[in-house]
Amino acid sequence: MAVKAGWTGRVFEDFSVGDVYEHPLGRTILDADNTWFTLLTQNTNPIHFDEAWSAQTEFGKPLVNSCLTLALVTGQSVTDLSQNVMANLGWDEVRLPHPVFSGDTIYSRSEILEVRESKSRTNVGIVKARTTGFSQDGTVVIEYLRTFMVYRRGHTPVIARVAPAAPKAAKTTTAAKASTVAKSRSVK
Repeated sequence: MAVKAGWTGRVFEDFSVGDVYEHPLGRTILDADNTWFTLLTQNTNPIHFDEAWSAQTEFGKPLVNSCLTLALVTGQSVTDLSQNVMANLGWDEVRLPHPVFSGDTIYSRSEILEVRESKSRTNVGIVKARTTGFSQDGTVVIEYLRTFMVYRRGHTPVIARVAPAAPKAAKTTTAAKASTVAKSRSVK
């Protein structure tokens, strides 16, 4: 049986200006996601969790917390962009051109805008990407620039790969042995 390594992410040398990554996973946002995220972050604006209050706004229903949208779309990009990130340096020019509502499914893609050597660290490089999040009908709901330091090839921390222990032979207890001997004697 051949053991095949799983995806371990890109390193600095794998990025080129102009690369576009269509992030593989979409995510449908539930009421519970929005409520929990809003409460977790101590956001007290009722537009995110109060149906009656939100019904009085131009939206007519609760909005998904925009920080949840940012966190979700950033998370979707990790598998392609920052699995091997050393540090995020910043999110810039965050734009939210259309609201997100419970039940919307969010997808995303990123384009590499800049790739450069780090001036202070030889084990990483710096990448800047534009990430766009869009709903199930293609409507853009978020766009931002993110700059991050990513490890160079040969410098990523090693992930411990522990193999499962081989099954051990069942130990026979003294009582089980005595029972087996007694049964074999009664059969004769």
